[in-house]
Amino acid sequence: MTKQHIKVITSVERRRHWSREEKERLVAAALEPGAVVSDVARSAGIHVSQLFRWRKELCQISAPSLPPFVPIEVVAALPPPDPVETAPTPRARNKYRDDRAWQRPAYSCGQ
Repeated sequence: MTKQHIKVITSVERRRHWSREEKERLVAAALEPGAVVSDVARSAGIHVSQLFRWRKELCQISAPSLPPFVPIEVVAALPPPDPVETAPTPRARNKYRDDRAWQRPAYSCGQ
């Protein structure tokens, strides 16, 4: 059986202070394969969003900073392709539409 350190809050202190090691331990437990983040947060007595915030903060600290811009080399543009001449395709006539049978009515709808 392992002993766990438990902190008893006896004052009116509303916020708990977590050490960096405790945060890293909880974030590492949440990143384990098959781990459920809400279960890890519940076992520590914190909200899931707090665990996600710690993960974001710790990952930003450990991530190498990249320059915001990457240098590029501008090369000469390729010439446009030769236009291919195509004859316009005739519109297919709708076999269900007979222009003589479907004319607009002589009245307007409230205008």
